[in-house]
Amino acid sequence: MQGVALIIAFIVCIALMIVAISKWKIHPFLSIMGVSLLLAFLAGIPLKDIPGTIGSGFSGTFTSIGIVIILGAMIGSILEKTGAALKLSDIVVKIVGKKNPELAMLIMGWIVSIPVFCDSGFVILNPIRKALVKRTLTSSVAMTVALSAGLYISHVFIPPTPGPIAAANTLGVGNHLLLVIGMGVLVSIIPLIAGYLFAKYIGKKVRANDEADSGTITQSYEELVASYGKLPGGFMSFAPIIVPILLMAVSSIVTMAKMEGFFASILVFLGTPIIALAVGMLFGVILLATQNKLGDFYELTNETLKVVGPILFVTAAGGVLGKVIATSGLVDFITANATVFETIGIFFPFILAAILKTAQGSSTVALTTTAGILAPLMGVLGMTTPAAAALTVMAIGAGAMTVSHANDSYFWVVTNFGEMKVEDGYKTQTMMTLVIGLASMIGIFILSLFF
Repeated sequence: MQGVALIIAFIVCIALMIVAISKWKIHPFLSIMGVSLLLAFLAGIPLKDIPGTIGSGFSGTFTSIGIVIILGAMIGSILEKTGAALKLSDIVVKIVGKKNPELAMLIMGWIVSIPVFCDSGFVILNPIRKALVKRTLTSSVAMTVALSAGLYISHVFIPPTPGPIAAANTLGVGNHLLLVIGMGVLVSIIPLIAGYLFAKYIGKKVRANDEADSGTITQSYEELVASYGKLPGGFMSFAPIIVPILLMAVSSIVTMAKMEGFFASILVFLGTPIIALAVGMLFGVILLATQNKLGDFYELTNETLKVVGPILFVTAAGGVLGKVIATSGLVDFITANATVFETIGIFFPFILAAILKTAQGSSTVALTTTAGILAPLMGVLGMTTPAAAALTVMAIGAGAMTVSHANDSYFWVVTNFGEMKVEDGYKTQTMMTLVIGLASMIGIFILSLFF
């Protein structure tokens, strides 16, 4: 199966997956794996290649994010066990005020995701989100969506995140990264506002399992704090989160500056997400020791792995779906027919990236693939100046966030750690990425009138 028929098969399979999960109540893991197998048959992938494709997609997800999720969840469990998460929420509330917790999460996510992948950033910041839900009695869904939006916006727009850097290099503005960063900050303003307003709106429509008034929280906030005895200090509470972020940020700077030598290689090594989070967990162990709770570490690890297991397997199933789509030739068909969109100017990179994002799930792949397609067409599109090329990177980034659904690991991270049902994930995460993607293009189109 090829061409338009393959696109129709893809749409039918995605619709079938949604119905299987939400209406027939089939577990997401089985639904996604079943649909992936069906799509592999319909797409005409040779039978002998299907097992390898499924295995590659499954293992590839574990390679990229599996250990990150485990370590991040471990840090979160330690912060909750020691009361450090409550201490962090107190500090955040003092800075932004009790009436603006969604804004706090939005801005915090936007800053953190500049050097850190959005998946890792959500896992790292989730303990603060949960503590703020308890502290301020704000909608858990609103806090989840606000955090996710902030993380996602800087993830696709602002270097040193790999996607924007790769796109900038491909389009010839790799030596103008400061321009790309400045453009990314400017373009972020409208989607940040849109993401905040959508979070406030959807928080009134959808409920998660960890809402402050859901019955799972029986103590008042003051009683909860008292149950920990003395809360840890600010530095030790922040260290398991801040240290990994700083290590990843420094690593990104070293890579972007193309520094070489032994010391530079050590910094890059320490800034690898897996290693950075491992260092963060070591600070968490020290935190347990200072709170005289080191004896709980084994049981804490055991319970965390039980919780994280289902998240890992569903996320890996999403990776299988993405791999099947990539192997099917769907992306090649879209690439080969890219000239159809050339007449629509700055909206061309947005639409092309959005199609690729929706089809295969990865924002980084959508960014790099679209940039590769556009590189020889920049003259045709009239994007010949550094400013115009940087704006094209932004348009690609806007498309690369539109939309996040079941074949995107970030969708499952947000849905599961936000303790939402899968159907609610579509109402929140998927719709939020559509809203901020379209909002981004409004700002980009306005800027294009001047460049």
